[in-house]
Amino acid sequence: MGTEVYINGQFFPEAEARISVFDHGLLYGDGVFEGIRAYGGRIFRLEQHLDRLWQSAERIGLELPLSRQEMTEAIKATLRRNQLHDGYVRLLVTRGVGDLGLDPRRCPNPSVIIITGMIRIFDQEIYEEGISLVLVDMRRSAHDGINPSVKSLNYLSSVVAKIQANQVGGSEGLMLNTDGYVAECTAENIFLVSNGGLLTPPPDAGILQGVTRQVVLECAQHLGIPAAERLFRAQELYEADECFITGTAAEVASVTSIDGRPIGHGVPGPVTARLRQAFREVIQREGLPIYD
Repeated sequence: MGTEVYINGQFFPEAEARISVFDHGLLYGDGVFEGIRAYGGRIFRLEQHLDRLWQSAERIGLELPLSRQEMTEAIKATLRRNQLHDGYVRLLVTRGVGDLGLDPRRCPNPSVIIITGMIRIFDQEIYEEGISLVLVDMRRSAHDGINPSVKSLNYLSSVVAKIQANQVGGSEGLMLNTDGYVAECTAENIFLVSNGGLLTPPPDAGILQGVTRQVVLECAQHLGIPAAERLFRAQELYEADECFITGTAAEVASVTSIDGRPIGHGVPGPVTARLRQAFREVIQREGLPIYD
């Protein structure tokens, strides 16, 4: 059986899943989304993902057409429909169908789209050997623009940053904010390890506060690893003992070089390994059951 996609309360085969060319999500990137994981028949940290979805929608003045309970049931139903126990959920809410103008008042009915499947953004050897980051020109947007905490459908800055990283052979692009401080990667948060402790950019650095980022901070506290959130420049990354990135799709991945410079000994480090193992243990025991 092929993948089926949820669109506004109905299921469609993947090849027949369509939205209107007048949907403002397509025309203007007008909408919000979440990437969510399921592990072992359970949806991981769904409440936190829905919290962020609702916050993102509120910040762009988008009224979600489903209640939290209805959204939860729709996600579970889509996973069941596709007989998934482990997989990735892409939940999108667009402004809906309008006209060619910008005015969101022309879009009376937001659309909910749920796609499920598998995702792999890095090959397995990347996790074993570490990834290479490249500092790119594209900057994270300032807070007086679209707040970076909004997980909107417009990811064009991340796409361009990824292109820049690809052009010079990097696995991932590292982005600064408009003040020149380290923000995050194209779709992941970043951590450095120095003298046995963690450092990661704070929310006001222009980052999306990742769910996996929060899990890692909780794991660090449980393991007795000191962790701090503060602004820092790229030079501190170059001088770090270890570095790693976190994200729903990427999970926890070691960074072994930045701009061609080895980080630490140029191999995945022990603190990162402990945190990655702790993360794996959390995802194996937590989550909302898909199959009641």
